[in-house]
Amino acid sequence: MTELARLKFYATQPHPCSYLSEEQATTLFLDPSQPMDASTYAELSELGFRRSGDHLYRPHCQRCSACVPARVPTAPFAPNRQQRKIIKRNDSIQVRGVRPLFSEEYYQLYARYIEQRHADGDMYPPNREQFSTFLVRDLPFSCFYEFRDQGRLLAIAVTDVLPNGLSAVYTFYDPDEEQRSLGRFAILWQINEARRLGLQAVYLGYWIKNCRKMNYKTQYRPIELFVNQRWVALT
Repeated sequence: MTELARLKFYATQPHPCSYLSEEQATTLFLDPSQPMDASTYAELSELGFRRSGDHLYRPHCQRCSACVPARVPTAPFAPNRQQRKIIKRNDSIQVRGVRPLFSEEYYQLYARYIEQRHADGDMYPPNREQFSTFLVRDLPFSCFYEFRDQGRLLAIAVTDVLPNGLSAVYTFYDPDEEQRSLGRFAILWQINEARRLGLQAVYLGYWIKNCRKMNYKTQYRPIELFVNQRWVALT
């Protein structure tokens, strides 16, 4: 086990929050000189850390604690009626895991997704360098899960496969296939895949109660939140 107490961390200066416009955010980063091995990453995920590009980070805001790490325990999870419909609606999709790489097919799907679904966010406008820096990282635990129907690429779930679970880094999908609920389907598939691999949870990143875009995360029950340095079930 990694001696976490020996790891070095650095905090950013306060900057505008991407989720709550009235707040200033501070982010705690693992020292980038520390090798990002799966064991260290898994241990830090238990403490609410996430990965972005080559960095592991966690919110460290002085006045706000709205960002709450969330995970779905795989063993007790059972899809509800709406989720079962989503699974059935996408039963023609085939999923394949590949090593992260840049391809024009991937990038064009990503660009369309950002332009149509997140034009109000800090990732707009998309560009190839941003896509590569954020998602195409040569890390041994990172995987691109391709979701295809009859060969047509519908979605990519960028996922880290860790000893303690799957960490859902980012998912982008065809914005013209709204009726498929591809983002929700990707999470349901990852929960099932984690269970198949014998992993305990799927880590969904941060849930913010007052952020409408985060509401979907609490639809996966049971769900656990990292509160006061321990994981507790949301009731």
